[in-house]
Order: sequence, then C-alpha cells, then structure tokens
Amino acid sequence: MSSKDIDRYLDFYYRVTGKERREVDKDLFETIEEVFDVATVKAILDLVRRGMLYELKGVVSAGKEARVYWGVDKEGRDLAVKIYLTTSAEFRKGILKYIRGDPRFEGKVPSSFRKLIMLWARKEFRNYKLMYETGVSVPKPIAQHENILIMEFIGERGRRAPLLKEVVLSEDAYYELFKGLLLDVRKMYLRAGLVHSDLSEYNVMIWRGRHYIIDVSQSVKRTHPNAMDFLKRDLRNIHRYFRDELGLEVPSVEVMFKYVIGHEEMFSNPIN
Repeated sequence: MSSKDIDRYLDFYYRVTGKERREVDKDLFETIEEVFDVATVKAILDLVRRGMLYELKGVVSAGKEARVYWGVDKEGRDLAVKIYLTTSAEFRKGILKYIRGDPRFEGKVPSSFRKLIMLWARKEFRNYKLMYETGVSVPKPIAQHENILIMEFIGERGRRAPLLKEVVLSEDAYYELFKGLLLDVRKMYLRAGLVHSDLSEYNVMIWRGRHYIIDVSQSVKRTHPNAMDFLKRDLRNIHRYFRDELGLEVPSVEVMFKYVIGHEEMFSNPIN
C-alpha cells in the first residue's frame, strides 16, 4: 500500500469519525498494512463506516494466526478487535479438521486461503453467539466482517484480563472456578450443541471474580465426527490443571464426561 493510498483511506476515516487528523493514525495504518494486507485495511474501514468501530489503539496480543487490538466504539466503550492473518499456509492445515465434518460448513471449504480465513472468522463469531445466547460465560460477540471479529473487551484500558494460568487464587476460589467452568462446558454441550475443542488454562480469562472462555474458533457441533474425542481432551486438560497443577480433589475425567453430556449430576444446580 502506497503512502498515497494510506492518505486516501485516512481521509475517509476522518470524514466518517469526525476525528482530527493525527500522525499516530497514519503510523497505525502503516503498521497494520505491514502485518496484514490492503483488503484487511479496507475491511477495518468498512467497520468504521458501519459504526461498529471508531478507533484502534494498539495491539493487545499477537499470535501466529491472529492479532487482537484494543479498539473503542463511538461511545468510548472498549472493544477487542481480533484480526486473522491471511498469509499463513501452515494455519490452513491446522483448521481444516475443525471445519470438515461440521454440518454448518458442508460443501463450503474454499480453495482460496483468504476466503477460508473469512469462513473461520465467521465460524468463531457464530460459536461465540451460540454460547453467549445459551448462558455460557464468554465475551459478548458484537460484529464479524471478513477476517475481523469484534467482541466485548475483557480487561481495562487496553490491558487484557489475566488468563487462568496467570492468576493466584485461594483453594476455595479455585474450586468454585472449577465448578463454574465445568458447568459452562455442560451448557456449551447441552444448550449450544458445541464442544470447545481446545479448552485449557490458556484460554480462560479471569476478570472481577468471573471467568470467560475465549478462543472458540475451533469449536465444533456435537454432531461432528470427532466431537467426543475433542470433548474428552478438553476435560483431560481441565482435570490435569486443577488436580495435577493446583492439587485440588476433583472428579475423574469419566465422571466429568458423564456430567457434561447430561448422564450424571454433580452439583446442586443441574441444567438441561
């Protein structure tokens, strides 16, 4: 993208937002273009035009597949803006197993990598929406456009909430967290009809006494041919962390599995 192109996009950005021109905005757009591509910058501006996004303030976290930016809307509310990279061929190999076999995407696996990433972002948005609407503790999904996902920001002033792996709690608090997390896995399965498929202490955030399950792009319908294997892997991860790393007395993976799929009760607040 040339400097002239950036200036043209920024002119549009200022017209839509009513903001005054700032050099930092140009720096940010140049940074985004280095990491992503022209189509992604255009998609960001589409979201600005639609009123879904007012400003991007900087990177919150960066991975091999995506970047999460701190954004704000017109009212000044914080947003998490997740932007998937469209250039990682290795990523393509890793995500196909979560799309193939999902009835929502039968016959819709595109050969174009960019289109595949757009499908992946749409999949994550739908998963978040299903989970949120059925009472699972996840960030509220707000919008999805092309390879960009906008969600409620869990944290404050651009600093994300700590992950479960990063907090230190009392034994009682950990046990309550274990129960709440397992209840959410059950809600996810019985109400939303989904399995997270990559649940661990690295994709659960803790904020103001509450947990939030994140990174749900790989979540599959419970009718997926590998859903049960994915669910058992999630439960083994939970069991390992709370029992082996934290030393809590927790039920076996087998008992947890029966509870999640609705074949056994464990706590005093059963859900169906």
